[in-house]
Order: sequence, then structure tokens, then C-alpha cells
Amino acid sequence: MVSIQIRGLVKRFGNLVALNRLDLDIASGELFFLLGPSGCGKTTLLRSIAGFHLPEEGTILFDGDDVSQVPPHKRETAMMFQSYALWPHLNVYKNVAFGLEERRVKKTEIKEQVEAALSMVKMDGLGNRKVNQLSGGQQQRVALARALVVRPRCLMLDEPLSNLDAKLRIEMRTEIRRICKEFGLTAIYVTHDQKEALSIADRLAVLDGGNIAQVGTPEEVYRQPRTALVAGFIGETNLVDGKVVCHSEGNIHVQTPVGELAGRPSDSAWLPEPGEAVAVSIRPECLSIDSRPTTRNAIAGKLTESTYLGEVAHYSMKVEGHAETIHLSELNPRRIIRGAGETLCATAKPEDVVLLPPR
Repeated sequence: MVSIQIRGLVKRFGNLVALNRLDLDIASGELFFLLGPSGCGKTTLLRSIAGFHLPEEGTILFDGDDVSQVPPHKRETAMMFQSYALWPHLNVYKNVAFGLEERRVKKTEIKEQVEAALSMVKMDGLGNRKVNQLSGGQQQRVALARALVVRPRCLMLDEPLSNLDAKLRIEMRTEIRRICKEFGLTAIYVTHDQKEALSIADRLAVLDGGNIAQVGTPEEVYRQPRTALVAGFIGETNLVDGKVVCHSEGNIHVQTPVGELAGRPSDSAWLPEPGEAVAVSIRPECLSIDSRPTTRNAIAGKLTESTYLGEVAHYSMKVEGHAETIHLSELNPRRIIRGAGETLCATAKPEDVVLLPPR
């Protein structure tokens, strides 16, 4: 395992600045996720850490040693790709052994390490199978064993589960976390799947235009997003623009197109003043349908759509004077409201109304 420190990293492709003086710390043994919209720089950052891209400026440190200009094969990392990149003409054993053979490891050691790696990913006894005889999930496990068998200081994963069906993705993300923690690996994982990141990451970073928008634990980033982009990217949220009216009873009151809302900034160091523009974020599950609404944090509108999923019901409503649809979710619903055009009223607790810098 290895700790990684990145300082002032700049990577350009022609006139495009893919990474813009980026700073980041990843702890030894941490399972760290990189997320963000397409083109934000997450894959470029991963490949820069692995050594496939050399930066124009800045440093990448492995346990304090500068590896910024060190070639990939000398960084002792392993990369797991979206496409698996398995050799179709080789069997499972040979695919896993390939990296060790390139390093000229003794045959007896190769056999021992390959068997251990296959056992680690629950592929014992399948060494003689051809790649085309394996399911997608089994191919994913072989790719993971091949990455682990060389005993990397850091494991890099570039959208490794995107080709699997939903059930296999859940199974494999649990396996990846188990293996990383069991063997104390530092792992850096790029994904578009927010649930994947929220469910298994120790910490995550959301990138935006080559910059880091926020770093934190899954709970911190979900519950306390620092920007509207982060709030909208990690999970679903309702974003409403407004202006601060006053401070009262420990809350900040904001006038918005859906009514006056009382909330709190996600960043305790930021205190918007009366008259200042802000954005308001409320997660759908933080809105409760209220048959006897109070005037506090109440949003009233007309039902446009309802979706029943058993354990949860999703509702959409339009509020007069507000162009965007408001979404809310009700867990364990006792009664489903289905009448389009019916008036709904939803309320939120002030601690669930997050104030952000304006969009």
C-alpha cells in the first residue's frame, strides 16, 4: 500500500487544460473514488497517477517520493480497465500469470501467486478455462486477479463494472471492497455510478473542469454538498434559486419562487448575508407530504406524475412561478396519490435545506 500526494498538477492536451493545478491527498490503504461529469478530468487524473500521462507541471508523490516523470512499469501500480483487456488466446491461468512472466518471476512462484490470486477472487480451479467460456462476471474476476497478482502498491480501476448487469455490479463492487480491505490495498476508482461510489468508497472527490469541487466521505458529500454541481451530480436533488431574507433561530431564511425556506449552509465557514443570492438544495427524500401543512418550509404544487416502486413512491409536482419540477420520495408509502393535478404540499426540516453559492 502507498500514500499519494498530488500538488499543483497540470495536464494539457493542446489548448485544453484537463487538470488545472490540482491538489489531492489519498491515504495509505484508502479506497478512493473519482467522480464527475464527462470531460471533467477524472480519467486523466487516474492515468496521470498510473504514469500513462506525464504532467506539464506539478508533482505526484508516492510515500513522499516524486514519481511525476517515472514510467508506468516502475511505479508498481496495476490498472483494471473497463474492457477487461484479457488475452482471448490464453486460458485463465496464463492471463493472470502474464504480468509475472514479463517480470521473469520463477515458475514455482508464478504458480503459487496465480493460484492465490484466483482464490482471492473466488475463481479456484478455473485456471484451464478459456476466456470465451467465462461469464462477464467471471471475466471481471480474472481481470481483477491479473491486476492483484503482481502485488501492486496501488490498484487503479477505470469504470471496471460498467459492462456488467445490475445484479453483477452489486456483487462485484462488494467483492472489490472486500479484497482491497482484506489486503490493505490503496485503490483509486473512476466511475460514473454514484451509488457505486456511495456504497463502497472510503472517500471520494468530485471533479469539475479539471478542478476538484469537493472531497469527503460519501456521507459528507451527499449530505453537505459545497456547490450546486456536487449536489446535482451526487444523487438527485431539487435546486431552487433565492435571496437571503434574514437570520433567525439559528437558520437562514431565503425567499425563493417556491416560498420562503429556512435552512443552513453546508459550509459552516460561509454565512450569506441578507440580500445575497444563494441556491437551495433539498433532496427528494427530505420532503414529506403534509396533509396539514404549516407555513414553515412548505412547498405547495400540482401533482404531475407518481411512480410506485413498492418500498418507495416518487412524486413530481409543478409549483406556480417556478419553471423546474419539484421531486419528492416517500418511503414505505401507505397510500399512493395518483390524481394528476391534485394539490400536494411538502415540507422539509431546516437541517435538510442546504444553502449553496448561487448557480
